[in-house]
Amino acid sequence: QVQLVESGVGLVQPVGSLKLSCVASGSIFSVNAMGWYGQAPGKERELVATTTGFSTKYVDSVKGRFTISRDNTKNTVYLQMNSLKPEDTAVYYCNAKIQPMTTRFSEFGYWGQGTQVTVSS
Repeated sequence: QVQLVESGVGLVQPVGSLKLSCVASGSIFSVNAMGWYGQAPGKERELVATTTGFSTKYVDSVKGRFTISRDNTKNTVYLQMNSLKPEDTAVYYCNAKIQPMTTRFSEFGYWGQGTQVTVSS
């Protein structure tokens, strides 16, 4: 089955940095868009950054601080998080639009398990 697995260190002090990664695996025909969502306590999930591999988009609050990148060979997406602030604290979920081999003409959305990122002094 297709799945997304996240990894990365999730505890950092303000102004610090960390990097999250997410690997798509399984029987895949095509990995299309990949991105990251953040869900702060008591709030809905919010799109933080997305990439098609050729273009990127960011929510205004992270522009200039976060960088999303993608390794198509490894079906992996990364989120480099710099100059972290306490308000960045959230559970970060990897998301990907994937066409599985079994249904190659249909695109489905998949979620990673979520990574708790806590920015605190």
